[in-house]
Amino acid sequence: MTKNFLLSVAMLAASIAYAQVPGQTTISSSITNAGTTEIGEQDGAAYRIDIPAKWNHKLVVYYHGYSEKPVTYKSEARSSFEQTFLDRGFAIIQSGYSVTGFALERAMPETERLREYFVSKYRQPTETYVTGHSMGGALTMETIEQAPYIYKGALSLCGLLGPSDLHEQQSFATVAAFKFYFPGLLPPLDPVPPSFAVSDALQRKLERALDANPAAAASMRVLAGVHSNQDVAKMTVFHLFVVQDLQRKAGGNPFDNRNYLYSGTSDDRALNDGVKRYASDKLAAQYSTRYYTPTGRLMRPMLAVHTTYDQFINPTSIFVYTQEVNRAGFSDNFVQQYVHADGHCNITSQQVGIAFDELLNWTHGGKRPTPGLLPR
Repeated sequence: MTKNFLLSVAMLAASIAYAQVPGQTTISSSITNAGTTEIGEQDGAAYRIDIPAKWNHKLVVYYHGYSEKPVTYKSEARSSFEQTFLDRGFAIIQSGYSVTGFALERAMPETERLREYFVSKYRQPTETYVTGHSMGGALTMETIEQAPYIYKGALSLCGLLGPSDLHEQQSFATVAAFKFYFPGLLPPLDPVPPSFAVSDALQRKLERALDANPAAAASMRVLAGVHSNQDVAKMTVFHLFVVQDLQRKAGGNPFDNRNYLYSGTSDDRALNDGVKRYASDKLAAQYSTRYYTPTGRLMRPMLAVHTTYDQFINPTSIFVYTQEVNRAGFSDNFVQQYVHADGHCNITSQQVGIAFDELLNWTHGGKRPTPGLLPR
């Protein structure tokens, strides 16, 4: 009998013998020539586990990004992203989280419970790595800072690095500026009505208004750090949804632009004099800083990869995190690289594989990756 067959039999036996914990439901579990796939639900969060047939007994823990709808999993063929790790012999696990939208409060403990479940059912990996896209990149940063005893290294992809509330406050201030330039098109900001929903119709409406007022549109592109009116409209609608989401989860308004100085527009004085100023609720603001303000204490290597233009992630936050790591004294454990691409998370699976190989070499005593352009 082959080694792969014996491994499959052992996994099947473990699956049959395993006594599930309360709140744990396995929806489907299959073993094929490609490996093992398990899909289920744990404490209200969907999850997926993939183990290649030639498993090297190492694990990748993956965090997905911000999602307006619940994330679920199907048993069809693995994605090219998942296959990147499976082809290298790694198992990969991922939680859908029990909440939609901003999930930093729940995603890390729920993913940790999934990891513990994996260990108890399939065995303790010899090495574990963490990765994630966008908000998942922020969770990757948080995880490697808080649990270096579990993870050997981290790969943050198009991640929201630096303090989450810095990005959120900048986004809120930009939406407030949009309301100054284009009054009457958006709902109130404090609070955003529960009935508000993201729609293509609203985005097109904002884009038409921007096209009709080139001077104001130019100022908004500067403030938002984007290249087109379409991106301004898209980001304004999305950020408004995030404001609504965070106000609900924080139990009040965590946003405050009273001390925000707008600059770079055609008339900064008019904007700063005329924009509406909002005060935050103290407890809500504390929620925003709690999830998550990084320490910069990177006990393990972390490689971050971004595109050269990302309409969602302001590069300021990335540099802020670099400074946090430097001040904490862990600059040797952080590297920022980029790829020549436009768009949020427009990083190919091949590029992910290159970055992951760099991280693996780094954590095994090889050369620290060179900051800058990701090698081809």
